[in-house]
Amino acid sequence: MLSYQHIYHAGNLADVQKHSLLAWMLEYLTRKDKPLTYIETHAGRALYDLGAEEALKTGEAAAGIAQTRGWFNADHPYSKVLDRVVAEDGPKAYPGSPLIAAHLLRPTDHIHLAELHPREHAALELAMSPTGAKIHLRDGFETAFALCPPTPRRGMLLIDPSYEIKEDYTSIFRHINKLHRAWNVGIIALWYPILTNRAHEPMLEALTAQHPDALRHEVRFPPARPGHGMVGSGMFVLNAPYGLADEAKKLTARYAKLR
Repeated sequence: MLSYQHIYHAGNLADVQKHSLLAWMLEYLTRKDKPLTYIETHAGRALYDLGAEEALKTGEAAAGIAQTRGWFNADHPYSKVLDRVVAEDGPKAYPGSPLIAAHLLRPTDHIHLAELHPREHAALELAMSPTGAKIHLRDGFETAFALCPPTPRRGMLLIDPSYEIKEDYTSIFRHINKLHRAWNVGIIALWYPILTNRAHEPMLEALTAQHPDALRHEVRFPPARPGHGMVGSGMFVLNAPYGLADEAKKLTARYAKLR
């Protein structure tokens, strides 16, 4: 349960979808001069070295952010964070979602990050130490249940598990329903892989039936290597902010050109 380390996959094509949409949503939320809460259930280490042996071994960043960086204008919030992280941490640095949130949110906002993997948790604490974020060495869903509804009530929750546990595909549906009942005004964003074995499909069918007004955005891309089972990624967003659907359509067009 604690074996997953995102460094092998950081900056891949799934991250580009997830992180660019996340950055857009966070900037949207900060347009109002009201504090907000950001919660993340599976935070990872926040800062990744794309020159590390693990990242080079898979080559996923080379096929991901390295070839898609030009998709985003300089004023896009994703670009702003990428530029700032490279300036501060070096040309091979890549921000995970906690660092994206820290760079886009304000001192009045609250950040809660859960990470259960001991090594990833230690790296997360180090990377986020200047930010004031609260780091939880605890199961991500337990953390979210304990916090929701948060104070302030404006904000969003990102659910981004590794899906190493097969039960995730059945439990996530229940978890999201419970969290949405507790925090019905919060943006709840779920990332999921699109797999050749279609393990994700029953979960998405159940979520779509229960939440027909949610935004479901999926992109397809070539497998990272021969035989790799992930051929795309998706975001399922409850209470999606106005304009997110248009931003997602732009991404769909860009990913279509990768085929």
